[in-house]
Amino acid sequence: MVGREKELKIRFVPGQCELVEEDANIPNRRVLITGATGLLGRAVYKEFNENDWHSVGCGYSRARPKFERVNLLDSVGVHNIIQDFQPHVIVHCAAERRPDVVETQADAVSQLNVTASGNLAKEAAGVGAFLIYISTDYVFDGTNPPYKESDAPNPLNLYGKTKLEGEKAVLENNEGAAVLRIPILYGEVEKLEESAVTVMFDKVQFSNKSANMDHWQQRFPTNIKDVASVCRQLSEKRMLDPSIKGTFHWSGNEQMTKYEMACAIADAFNLPSSHLRPITDSPVVGALRPRNAQLDCSKLEMLGIGQRTPFRVGIRESLWPFLVDKKWRQTVFH
Repeated sequence: MVGREKELKIRFVPGQCELVEEDANIPNRRVLITGATGLLGRAVYKEFNENDWHSVGCGYSRARPKFERVNLLDSVGVHNIIQDFQPHVIVHCAAERRPDVVETQADAVSQLNVTASGNLAKEAAGVGAFLIYISTDYVFDGTNPPYKESDAPNPLNLYGKTKLEGEKAVLENNEGAAVLRIPILYGEVEKLEESAVTVMFDKVQFSNKSANMDHWQQRFPTNIKDVASVCRQLSEKRMLDPSIKGTFHWSGNEQMTKYEMACAIADAFNLPSSHLRPITDSPVVGALRPRNAQLDCSKLEMLGIGQRTPFRVGIRESLWPFLVDKKWRQTVFH
């Protein structure tokens, strides 16, 4: 995988075409992305790939044909791909990130979010790779925002606890690694259910039926493209400055409940929102959630790192392919 590789190209000459082997122009900087088939992983892979990095993505059930199929619980397989590729940077996006699923599959989730992360950190250290471990705002209890990187975590649910344990495992096995905590994500989804933001779109579109929306938990919806850009900027800064390590926060800066997000989505597409009903009580089902786990991002901003897409811009870009009203779509986007 390392160094120059060959690629096949079709050459056309008068009266015939032929297949020729040429040296491929492969960038010198190498990045390995875990969870590259997932919502954030796809954006991270694309960001690095489009900015002069030789990018290799890992997935498992959805890996082929674009990405390498690697089971992160298989320590030998992880060792082999890292030794073979010799990455300068590893962005660890793979995780079980659905809080309600985590509560019912505690052991399996701990294996992925904690054990596999610690092993990956150890392997990264072995080849001198800079590891970015993607974590969450759910490591905080949401009672005293905004939260700096130095504030004491106190996760309310098992998801937050496993991600916090993953942070510790990463930093114990690789003192030069970085932890990047981020909040609720949205972006270009393959299906609406991929994001807790985009999944609301059907309730917004089908206005003939009233829909209850949470108006208690304060969220900061963050575009996956922005997180991907931060990962690349952080990696490039680290290659120039080895002191770049430790814990960092990144987040969108527009505070919204899910009800307010749904109203903003309706507004972005000129759809009615009167059928949406705000529920101001704290949720009584599912895993506990922090009321407001706003992240203070000043540490990255002081380094000159960051990118923020306005929510209405980003959400329209993400959701227009799922519009039911095709006629509206044609008039606005063509």
